[in-house]
Amino acid sequence: MPRVSQDQLDARRQEILAAARACFARHGYEGATVRRLEEATRLSRGAIFHHFRDKDSLFLAVAEDDAAAMVETVARNGLVQVMRDLLARSMSPDTTGWLGSQLEVSRRLRTDPAFARRWAERSAAIAEATRDRLTRQRDAGVLREDVPIDVLAQFLELAYDGLVLHLAMGRPAGDLGPVLDLVEEAVRRR
Repeated sequence: MPRVSQDQLDARRQEILAAARACFARHGYEGATVRRLEEATRLSRGAIFHHFRDKDSLFLAVAEDDAAAMVETVARNGLVQVMRDLLARSMSPDTTGWLGSQLEVSRRLRTDPAFARRWAERSAAIAEATRDRLTRQRDAGVLREDVPIDVLAQFLELAYDGLVLHLAMGRPAGDLGPVLDLVEEAVRRR
């Protein structure tokens, strides 16, 4: 039997995550049955669950993958840039899937205490990356100093959550660029 390299395993895992993201977004967690996951990934359940213990682990991996990408962007460019990137890609099928996954994460946080406990660490990483970025920006003289960093971080998180909800509800993206300019201006030094 031929050996499969780690690169091939990693690539397969990423393919499964991408297809599962779209399936969860389209059907929700409960509606993304194993059969639908098999159809979306074009793999057998054995192949899927070779990489993930169960459907819950697969969903959490999708959400973690999204959170990791977000943490990286926040650390590098800030939460407003995450919002700008999201807006720029709002019509892409990948983004639509991502938005659906975000709504599913929100729903499960309210209804599944075990999931909420597992997710708390990922959420904390995003919040920490946001606060760290804001602190660096304040130290560089870019941000206003009359508002505590935690308040600025909460303000940006609320703006982000509002944008996600707006787009996930299928509302037109229109020209929200000026709105994001206003959000950014609100945290900048005057």
